[in-house]
Amino acid sequence: MWPFICQFIEKLFRETIEPAVRGAHTHLSTFSFTRVDVGQQPLRINGVKVYTENVDKRQIILDLQISFVGNCEIDLEIKRYFCRAGVQSIQIHGTMRVILEPLIGDMPLVGALSIFFLRKPLLEINWTGLTNLLDIPGLNGLSDTIILDIISNYLVLPNRITVPLVSEVQIAQLRFPIPKGVLRIHFIEAQDLQGKDTYLKGLVKGKSDPYGVIRVGNQIFQSKVIKENLSPKWNEVYEALVYEHPGQELEIELFDEDPDKDDFLGSLMLDLIEVEKERLLDEWFTLDEVLRGKLHLKLEWLTLMPDASNLEKVLTDIRADKDQANDGLSSSLLVLYLDSARNLPSGKKINSNPNPLVQMSVGHKAQESKIRYKTNEPVWEENFTFFVHNPKRQELEVEVKDEQHQCCLGNLRIPLSQLLACEDMTLNQRFQLSNSGPNSSLKMKLALRVLHLEKQERSPDHQHSAQVKRPSVSKEGRKISVRSQMSASPGTGDSSTAPSTPVMGGCDNKPGVEERAQPAEASPQGPRDLGRSSSSLQAGSTGSPSHVSVKEPTPSIASDISLPVATQELRQRLRQLENGTTLGQSPLGQIQLTVRHSSQRNKLVVVVHSCRNLIAFSEDGSDPYVRLYLLPDKRRSGRRKTHVSKKTLNPVFDQSFDFSVSLPDVQRRTLDVAVKNSGGFLSKDKGLLGKVLVGLASEELAKGWTQWYDLTEDGTRPHVVT
Repeated sequence: MWPFICQFIEKLFRETIEPAVRGAHTHLSTFSFTRVDVGQQPLRINGVKVYTENVDKRQIILDLQISFVGNCEIDLEIKRYFCRAGVQSIQIHGTMRVILEPLIGDMPLVGALSIFFLRKPLLEINWTGLTNLLDIPGLNGLSDTIILDIISNYLVLPNRITVPLVSEVQIAQLRFPIPKGVLRIHFIEAQDLQGKDTYLKGLVKGKSDPYGVIRVGNQIFQSKVIKENLSPKWNEVYEALVYEHPGQELEIELFDEDPDKDDFLGSLMLDLIEVEKERLLDEWFTLDEVLRGKLHLKLEWLTLMPDASNLEKVLTDIRADKDQANDGLSSSLLVLYLDSARNLPSGKKINSNPNPLVQMSVGHKAQESKIRYKTNEPVWEENFTFFVHNPKRQELEVEVKDEQHQCCLGNLRIPLSQLLACEDMTLNQRFQLSNSGPNSSLKMKLALRVLHLEKQERSPDHQHSAQVKRPSVSKEGRKISVRSQMSASPGTGDSSTAPSTPVMGGCDNKPGVEERAQPAEASPQGPRDLGRSSSSLQAGSTGSPSHVSVKEPTPSIASDISLPVATQELRQRLRQLENGTTLGQSPLGQIQLTVRHSSQRNKLVVVVHSCRNLIAFSEDGSDPYVRLYLLPDKRRSGRRKTHVSKKTLNPVFDQSFDFSVSLPDVQRRTLDVAVKNSGGFLSKDKGLLGKVLVGLASEELAKGWTQWYDLTEDGTRPHVVT
């Protein structure tokens, strides 16, 4: 078969990849493949595993151990820049899952074929002329490792290749995959970790600065770093989509943060089949590959229910009935299949076809489709997932935009409560677009699923423990793979992003999860992104998770409920300061900001003027600085920081920052402002001094305003000081 597979690959490069690259960027309009030769050495299948348990009788699941070491000759050229590059050899090793479903009673007995990798394969590409290629405008932000990560993550679940073998046989079902379940991961604490930090050239043994990296498929989450602690308490919560659990694992690695190379503190792998059987696990696990150390996890397997009978109980359990927030633990999952649009308007230029893309958001989680070029009848056929805190109050916002002119082609809002009344909580129809052409419509399929923790009936003497899988890869190899995946940029991985989120694949995170995800976003949703599974992450739901900095922690989605450590510490400090006396109206002090949108520059401008009456972190006062995010973007590239003002409770900054964003977009977003104490090198006096969340929906944003804001522990209920 290899010569015919090679013919298919050459057609794929010339007829699909080449036009897509040309249309992706004006600088790449002269891109072309001058030679495509995959070589004479065929792909090898070194082993096949067939699943007979935990599978639907209408499907066949195969795992193929594949290995390809090919001496390729793939040459490309960008004539505009006289640039030539190519690939001399490719290696790929990994486990490829093949699902034959649905099985039918007519020839060829199989309706369709789905192919994907359960986890990121080992991929090596030997480039020629890569440095020339990366000098081209539009590509200069990439590197060979980021390119490899993007390719690898595109091969990993929830991204899949679906090949229909029979016309119209449940293909819509295959293109609308509902996850098997959601894994809620309570990343609680560790004990007795190894001390990796040393002082005086190794003579004095110190502690560690531990953090965790958690991975489910291509959804990656990273905890915050706990400084100088061998028994850290994280108390963070993440949610990950699980599409195929036979053979899929929850992988956790602990590291000690260092300025140069982070040290390995142990790992853990859990079989998700065992977690699904138990439904709820709350126990200590011994870490592998190290001499000592234990990790405390609470894992919940949430089943996706197609009716709302359990919704009230779920909302009560996650306290969604107590507040008006649009974030926190999820009560349900929204699965969205974006099919196509019809009769879109031409945009800014009359009689010219737009480059349409679709932006979708639920709460603070936003995801974006791919761009379709020069058409007013685009076809996307993309999947997205959103974690939903409370479907009774939240809504799906959809906007079709012209990427070329950054203008709106139409929008619509769908209250998720509408889905609660539908049969099977599913809508499949064409939706009329508002602020668009007279016959402009968007075809989508939406399904809402309630996340229900089923109780297991057990005998009183039942003993449970999830099967801990021993890692088959050395810790160095695993460490490199995890870290490189995180160091690379819808997300949506799944992301659907996740749900990165994600991120967090990869999912509807706390304000500021980059999209999971993004899953991670990954996430894709990643990574992308690293957010909640949506991957993520971050971040479309079918791309790789948004690539974020290695040291960027994934925000815990339960911080409103379980209170992040920084907020707990701040509240504790407030109680100590109060000591029986009243602190007044603004116990944490105030911050003065100027906020306005410049339509000429198409930017949000924020001026941080000063703070007053901050709390003291030590006898010398505080060393405050101000950190800004424009939610939901919480990537390192989206962060703005002032300078540090030393030993003062009334710092003056007078620094201006801007964010590139249009006025309609910025009015749906929130400015996250945190005043923090810097502390010195190796200082323990680092932490939160107060926060404020500034809503930007005001009609006065174009004019701007200057105001004092009360600082609070978590930024909620911002109080404008007159």
